[in-house]
Amino acid sequence: MSLDYKRVTTNVLQEMKNNNEKITMLTSYDYTLAKIVDNAGIDVILVGDSASNVMAGHETTLPITLDNMIYHASSVVRAAKRSLVIVDLPFGSYQGDSRVALESSIRIMKESGAHAVKLEGGSEIIESVQRILTAGIPVMGHLGLTPQSIYKFGTYTVRAKENAEAKKLLEDSLILEEAGCFSIVLEKIPAKLAKKVTNKLNIPVIGIGAGVDVDGQVLVLHDMLGMTHEFNPRFLRRYLNLFEEINTAIQNYAKDVKDKKFPNKDEKY
Repeated sequence: MSLDYKRVTTNVLQEMKNNNEKITMLTSYDYTLAKIVDNAGIDVILVGDSASNVMAGHETTLPITLDNMIYHASSVVRAAKRSLVIVDLPFGSYQGDSRVALESSIRIMKESGAHAVKLEGGSEIIESVQRILTAGIPVMGHLGLTPQSIYKFGTYTVRAKENAEAKKLLEDSLILEEAGCFSIVLEKIPAKLAKKVTNKLNIPVIGIGAGVDVDGQVLVLHDMLGMTHEFNPRFLRRYLNLFEEINTAIQNYAKDVKDKKFPNKDEKY
């Protein structure tokens, strides 16, 4: 059904929520894979700061820079003809100073051509959200497990299991909606709480490890395709095992070269 949309916008996402049509979202960080994701009909491409992990090999998302994010986002935007492209503001580019947050967001929009930005946090970063919105830049929120705060949490365990944290998460979601966010991501929280937040909000709620009762789902592309194999959270479903397939293909190539079977007589000039 969503394939009928020639170009997905923030208004389209709202329309999809209103029509009870699930929203699909995947990460991408480069032109080639983004082109495949876009062609497959995915509604939203997130240029996530998870590029810090899957593309650069860092342990956390914290090291990736604004320049890095703009580079990845530019590659994705050139590939995306239909999908809405949202870019994560990296750690340090919006916390603490709303003017810096606005400058960071403007750079992303101008230099990459992306369609929106995403920020982690609730009431703590609301001033940054509001200032970015004054420039006409669409903002997606992110609550629950917020990877940029991993050293504060000390663990990647499920968030908002206790009443106090669950209450704050619900309050923060309402604050973000009231401020003008067009959507919110809920990461790794109890499914019942995610359902409650989704029913309370008028804007679309995208889940990752938040159950089925949200308005859409997001996964990291490299995890979903099985290109990574060390990361095994309960919410992750691998639709392929590309780690094994690619590994086998490379080994076969190397063997053919060693055995002088590549190139053959039909593969030379």
